[in-house]
Amino acid sequence: MTSIDVHELTKEYGPRRAVDRLTFRVLPGRVTGFLGPNGAGKSTTLRLVLGLDRPTSGTATLGGRPYVTLPDPLRRVGALLDAQAAHGSRTGRDHLLALAASNRIPARRADEVLEETGLAPAARRRVKTYSLGMRQRLGIAAALLGEPEVVLLDEPSNGLDPEGIVWIRGLLRRLAGESRTVLVSSHLMNETASFADHLVVLGRGRLLADTPTRDFIDTRVRPRVRIGTTDPAALKSALARHGHEAVEERDGHWTVAHARAADIGPLLSEAGVPLLELTTELGTLEQAYLELTAADAEFAARRPQEA
Repeated sequence: MTSIDVHELTKEYGPRRAVDRLTFRVLPGRVTGFLGPNGAGKSTTLRLVLGLDRPTSGTATLGGRPYVTLPDPLRRVGALLDAQAAHGSRTGRDHLLALAASNRIPARRADEVLEETGLAPAARRRVKTYSLGMRQRLGIAAALLGEPEVVLLDEPSNGLDPEGIVWIRGLLRRLAGESRTVLVSSHLMNETASFADHLVVLGRGRLLADTPTRDFIDTRVRPRVRIGTTDPAALKSALARHGHEAVEERDGHWTVAHARAADIGPLLSEAGVPLLELTTELGTLEQAYLELTAADAEFAARRPQEA
């Protein structure tokens, strides 16, 4: 079992501190989402983990060892940081064969990962003819080439079509199910919510959260109940007797904040309130993320109501 361990990691560029005493651990067997606003330090952290940059202080290790000390690193760690990294004049297959040869990986793996990522029909086309989504798949194929224990992907859904997005979800779940360590950086909150078991959230280089995804949402966004009824007066009266307030929404439905359907349903049933709909609306990852990071976004546009 190989974990990613970041301890007191700090990186300074002149007077600017991009990563600030960061400590967290990414464990095998689950998908960890790596979130944060632009400028939060995610890309810098990934570069430090992969030995592409040197920390000012602190450590980043994989299975207890720095990346630069790993023998045949592609057999231990697979990473996608830049989908444009492949040489445009090579074919997709030749790009993977070169990587395989330099890391003592069997050549057959090139064809296997091309098939797995859906690129087999384009294997002998030059990379410069690939679309962004195809380059993204090639980068993922390269990350999987050595059947690594650790997989780090930066924005893997970027440029993928809907089929590709569904495919990447399934791939991440499979890798975690095989007890691999999976760390995925993304700005797509709804997409991250669909695959991430755990979250590490950064803001201005500092750790803001390190927690299971559902806990992250539930501690920041309380659920509410959506109700449809033909007798609003009876609804409001029944809820008021139990200390709840119903608020009418623009579409004619009513909502009760900080409650669940299992709590509200029996009260309305006992009062004989006619119901057309009774649904618990849970908070979303996007809501929880924006609530947490509002003060840590380095670049933030005004919201429409503020303009």
